[in-house]
Amino acid sequence: MHIGFLNIDFIDVVDVMLVAFLLYQIYRLIQGSIANKIFFGFIIVYVVYLLATAFGMELLSAILGQFMNVGVLALLIIFQQEIRRFLLMLGRSTSVQENAILKRFYTPKISKDKVSNLQAIVEATRTMAATHTGALIVIEKEDDLKKFIESGDEIDSQVSKRLLLTIFHKNSPLHDGAVIIKNSRLAAARCMLPISESGTISPTLGFRHRAAFGMSEQTDAAVIVVSEEKGEVSFVSHGGIFRNMSTKDLEAKLSEYLLN
Repeated sequence: MHIGFLNIDFIDVVDVMLVAFLLYQIYRLIQGSIANKIFFGFIIVYVVYLLATAFGMELLSAILGQFMNVGVLALLIIFQQEIRRFLLMLGRSTSVQENAILKRFYTPKISKDKVSNLQAIVEATRTMAATHTGALIVIEKEDDLKKFIESGDEIDSQVSKRLLLTIFHKNSPLHDGAVIIKNSRLAAARCMLPISESGTISPTLGFRHRAAFGMSEQTDAAVIVVSEEKGEVSFVSHGGIFRNMSTKDLEAKLSEYLLN
């Protein structure tokens, strides 16, 4: 196909569409974060470099040229978190358990332990919300949470309502940080989670919610947050949040998480 002096074929159209899709995904990853400003700053420097080269400004071109030579390495360092999230997104899209089409041919089995854990978590969450007890509960899915477990105090115990209430009691030495549930076992308490730097998070949300967002951005874990101030229950996964959930809604979300 000819458009003026351009000769465009099917491969060119596919090429443009793929580049547009890639740029859109990059924009989504950096939107609302400090990386957004850094990225556009880098673009401005590149445009100035092109203009300096075009107008024959040799000194400025030489200085900016040295900067551009290490530009790829600088971008890898600056955007390492965003690149990691992008690769995680691609990896999840190829997973049988995450792909909407492949899931039709995959029927996972839910063990009695998982059902029992769900009930214990929901009941403990209900009690903590009623008493305005702050809590942060992480449930492992596919991504290994070993490094986060090692950041806390390992317990390796059966999940129970009384144990969760004891851990998050305000006088308990284990109440700070998160509890991580792995392989139907309460693996550890007082675990440190990554804090999200996203600018899209509501300023009304506190440290626990930012930690939940950070965890869901870096892993496929599901995170339950109980607000100490409002007694509000939130469910966070894949960088999204469901706020002010009822016990019934939380149980439904957890069931969906286990089924997937």
